[in-house]
Amino acid sequence: MNKSTLALAVAVGVMAQQAGAAGFIEDSKASVSSRTMYYNADTREGTANDQRETAQGFKFDYQSGFTQGSVGFGFDAQALVGIHLDGGRGHHPDNNSFFPSDTDGSASDPWSRVAGNVKARISKTEAHLGGALQPNMPVLIANDSRLLPQTFEGGTITSKEIDNVTFNVGQLEHAAGRASSNTTGLAVAGGTEESNKFQYGGADWKVTKDLMLQYYYANLEDYYKQHFLGLVHVYPISANQSFKTDLRYFDSSSDGKNGDAGYRFNNNGGYAKNPGEVDNQTWSAMFTYTLGPNAFLLGHQRVSDDGGFVYLNQGNVVDGNGRNEGAGGASFYSFTDAMINGFVRAGENTTFGQYTFDFASLGVPGLKASAAYLRGEDIKATNGVGKDQTEWERDLRVDYVIQTGALKGFGTTVRHGTYRGDTNISAQDQTRLIFNYTYSFL
Repeated sequence: MNKSTLALAVAVGVMAQQAGAAGFIEDSKASVSSRTMYYNADTREGTANDQRETAQGFKFDYQSGFTQGSVGFGFDAQALVGIHLDGGRGHHPDNNSFFPSDTDGSASDPWSRVAGNVKARISKTEAHLGGALQPNMPVLIANDSRLLPQTFEGGTITSKEIDNVTFNVGQLEHAAGRASSNTTGLAVAGGTEESNKFQYGGADWKVTKDLMLQYYYANLEDYYKQHFLGLVHVYPISANQSFKTDLRYFDSSSDGKNGDAGYRFNNNGGYAKNPGEVDNQTWSAMFTYTLGPNAFLLGHQRVSDDGGFVYLNQGNVVDGNGRNEGAGGASFYSFTDAMINGFVRAGENTTFGQYTFDFASLGVPGLKASAAYLRGEDIKATNGVGKDQTEWERDLRVDYVIQTGALKGFGTTVRHGTYRGDTNISAQDQTRLIFNYTYSFL
């Protein structure tokens, strides 16, 4: 029994004695979420690597309140189930990016996992310990772009004891991928050895109602160290106009065994001054002008020349039989984390823009549409001496959420992305059709 499991068992025992206390039951919340997804990825190079699959996911979430007293205790639980509906051999690449694979390379059916967290609250500080954590911070974002969400195991503390400042610290040890029933240790793209220690700390400071400053530090043992600085400012021009500025800067460097066999970073398939090692600075600036139902976004991102941008990604971790664990699929804190590509290789300069329209102004509340375009240039060739490369992506998206009636909250999303470039990434057209519905019964 590991430390997290033991602590979970002890805490549940304590809470069982206090479950009748006001707050623990009264403030409980429970819901069941349904997600149906059709996923079509056309690599434009024949059908060998094409992917066309449909699947159904269910997610049960329970969040208790806190027991009374100077220290309040609570418990959260999550159960996930994925069911494959269509897309067998020839339509399911054996890479576990969307759905787990069976031993013959076809999609497994079904798959599931269950996890929970114990939690404690003192004043305005909360601690969570368990295996159903879904962090959302500049240095780590849990991925939820496929059927079921990625979750993490470890401990986190969030404190708001100081007015207008939110402190976040924690240590994570394992992750459960969006297409896996299992947990693995942590790594980066290209890393095959697991690290069991990702530590982070930082703060969000709301200087004024319109200005927020951020600083975070993260360390994935034996892979990388990372500093983040952020600034978000919203300038209200009038009742229906605003101008938002979003500035971000990451500084990442090697840690411990990084660069050794098993601990190598693939630099996102691009150039590295010291192959296998982390050495990167990335900054971005985004500006959004909102006028009534219209939102215009324009920005630029610059990745330094010595290596690619790094973030947690367990995609190369395999099990004892050498099979992919389905732990891949990761998100990172950048607008260039687009539908198909990431635009984060050494030397890359990416200019991007997006237009969004809210149809509520035309009498159709719940309907939104957006179009985005990203173009990356000056990508350093893998050997460092070849011709610089370019790439681009165009993403279209329509979302509609029913606002009234028996199906209130039922959401439909249609996304289509097109990627082209002269890099080592295959050209691709990708389409996703997603139906979401959440029913809350507590």
